[in-house]
Amino acid sequence: MVRPALIPKFQPLYRQIKSFILQRVIEGTWAPGDVLPSEQQLSRDFGVSQGTIRKALDEMTAEKIFVRKQGKGTYVSQHSENRSLFHFFCITDSQGKRHTPKSQIIAFNRAAANKKEAERLKIKQGNRVIRIKRVRYLRKTPVMTQNISIAANIFKNFSKLEDIPNTLYSLYETQYDVKVLKVIEKLRAIGVYEEDAKLLGIKTGVPVIEIDRTAIAIDGRHVEWRLSYVNTEEYHYLSELT
Repeated sequence: MVRPALIPKFQPLYRQIKSFILQRVIEGTWAPGDVLPSEQQLSRDFGVSQGTIRKALDEMTAEKIFVRKQGKGTYVSQHSENRSLFHFFCITDSQGKRHTPKSQIIAFNRAAANKKEAERLKIKQGNRVIRIKRVRYLRKTPVMTQNISIAANIFKNFSKLEDIPNTLYSLYETQYDVKVLKVIEKLRAIGVYEEDAKLLGIKTGVPVIEIDRTAIAIDGRHVEWRLSYVNTEEYHYLSELT
């Protein structure tokens, strides 16, 4: 049982309990796909009311850390291909329909982090990073180029993949125990650069959407930075706010 004296006083009680539960997930007490103890059991473990436990779990479920299955319980969420496709891949056709993307690696190398990579990944400039450039296709049409940077010290022994999954996040989780909790994106319209124009089959300078995304793990580490360029002639970026 968590002793009240050990809990900081500057947060609401349910937030304090949330921090303790989150720490257990980070430490691997409950792995992705595991079912959590009942609210009654957690109430006894932490020495708080079931209402406090429920409020903490509600917030973590809304943040996609947990998923509730009716009649079965609360589970630690997993980065399945379908979950990541619908939660993190936001490109649709003109009717709003989602399609499963395919990927092709264009370049793969290791290098010293430049200034922007260091800023986004919260590492020192010059630290080793792994860079991946790929094209993503929808129904055999190239719609997006991506320049991905990850810290080499987090993803040790990361090698070029012959078959890129629809999402790298499931790979991070299953092979490196890095669970992406959220992403921060900045969007702007720009004229496409020559290299990306060729890969997308369009003319240099044609307007595209630039998506500047940082992926943040459940433990707060900035684990990936990617710059994507989306040709929106036939496809759109869909944002769903709840």
